[in-house]
Amino acid sequence: MYNSIINKQKKISVIGLGYVGLPIALEFAKHVKVVGFDIKPERVEMMKNRVDPSNELVAEDFDGCDILFTANPEDLKDCHFHIVAVPTPIDEHKLPDLTPVIKASETVGKILKKGDYVVYESTVYPGCTEEDCVPVLEKMSGLKFVEDFKVGFSPERINPGDRVHTLTSIVKVTSGCDTESAEEIAKTYEIIIKAGVHRASSIKVAEAAKIIENTQRDVNIALMNELSIIFDIMGINTFEVLEAAGTKWNFLKFIPGLVGGHCIGVDPYYLLHKAKELGYHAKMIGSGRAINDGMGPYVASKVVKLIISKRKEITTSRVLVMGMTFKEDVTDIRNSRVIDIIEELNKYNVKVDVVDPHADHHEVKEEYGVDMVDSPSGKYDAIIVAVNHNPYTKLNESYFKEISNENGILIDIKGIFKNKINELTYWSL
Repeated sequence: MYNSIINKQKKISVIGLGYVGLPIALEFAKHVKVVGFDIKPERVEMMKNRVDPSNELVAEDFDGCDILFTANPEDLKDCHFHIVAVPTPIDEHKLPDLTPVIKASETVGKILKKGDYVVYESTVYPGCTEEDCVPVLEKMSGLKFVEDFKVGFSPERINPGDRVHTLTSIVKVTSGCDTESAEEIAKTYEIIIKAGVHRASSIKVAEAAKIIENTQRDVNIALMNELSIIFDIMGINTFEVLEAAGTKWNFLKFIPGLVGGHCIGVDPYYLLHKAKELGYHAKMIGSGRAINDGMGPYVASKVVKLIISKRKEITTSRVLVMGMTFKEDVTDIRNSRVIDIIEELNKYNVKVDVVDPHADHHEVKEEYGVDMVDSPSGKYDAIIVAVNHNPYTKLNESYFKEISNENGILIDIKGIFKNKINELTYWSL
């Protein structure tokens, strides 16, 4: 397979051209023939015009790429090495929603041929590729797994908004369903991955490696969030505590904050689901998720208490929320936990204005029912810097005072204004 791809006798297809799939497709297309498939024609048209719908890549990233962008599944028939990079979200009950990956498997299964390879990059629980996806491929194609076609798993490790740890500079974990496929898949990824490839011993090991990367971060951030609640009761600043503790060489430098997005805030639920299915109640992972999911309401309740402490009527108070994306300096609003703060404040009938230099107003309205404003207007009783976008980090106390009512309050979730606020009432996690 590798030799046929490198000699351009066979093509690679990438199914799902989001923030994961598009960079992979373009990187491969600089070396071999690629077909990039997405179910949304409007997104495909954008990419044909050298525009990344996820706003992660620039026009120059499309240069020198041998790629066909398409929304027509028929165009996948000429491909032999299929990479599935679709989202794996959770539903309203916080259970794994495998709909995208199953539908992608159906699409690939319909055009699957003898000798083809299918590699999944979507984050799933250990066993999902072989137990949930492979049967769909077999059913749709009429072919037999291993005997007629090969399957592998190579988890995505792209960090949105990160210009340093990019696709080619991060070690890639790869795996296959047998010795032959494991090596062919690894060699194929080595075409583009400069940092090298780690060959996992099995598909399940590769699946598990990915899901614990984010689960580990989730649990560690949950610890910081719980500590921040305790330290707040004690009247000491969490970030000052962490700064002091961080002087020891082996102290792990995690910080408190809202935990959202489509990785850290989602992946642990996949592991929790699988563990429960196997009869084990994962206590630490579940507790970590509960703490992190509760931080938005916790921040909102703190804001309300601070406003009331200023002898102000809460139902006539105005609050400005700065930042709506799930992390700093990205446009992605999926699973942003800022909405938890907004919804909790709404329960108190607080008037909330939301601004963000990167978030699309229409997308925010469609996703969360929130009408953003272009810029702050009038005076606010409390200002919440929820996301530390670069433009926000350059603001000073004078700016906040100018848009604050008497006895103004600044809520600094990430502690970026620590020791810089003297006149406003200041609080951070």
